Amino acid sequence: QVQLVESGGGLVQPGESLRLSCAVSGGTLNYYSIGWFRQAPGKEREVVSCTYSDGTPHYRDTVKGRFTISRDNANNTVYLQMHSLKPDDAAIYYCATVDRCSVEGVDSWGQGTQVTVSS
Repeated sequence: QVQLVESGGGLVQPGESLRLSCAVSGGTLNYYSIGWFRQAPGKEREVVSCTYSDGTPHYRDTVKGRFTISRDNANNTVYLQMHSLKPDDAAIYYCATVDRCSVEGVDSWGQGTQVTVSS
């Protein structure tokens, strides 16, 4: 059973950057497509970005040009580099294995990491 552990969340001011990490164990990252999702209080969980097993990235429109997803297969880690953070980006961020880039496509979830964007 694959396990995912997120890290890197924290409190930042608007306009600042954060890099989230998703460490994958119990499987070889090469074979997995991984998604980053987020859920803000009172809102539904939504997809932020995915990296397919061939490395192809996908982004939701509101983060294009600000967020970059990358994968280090040798170290079984997926990253989400976030720049120009906005208050609307504040949420708990989760990584997950996916068979398609959507909440419905998730196979296994991580426990989440909190991102707070506030002045």
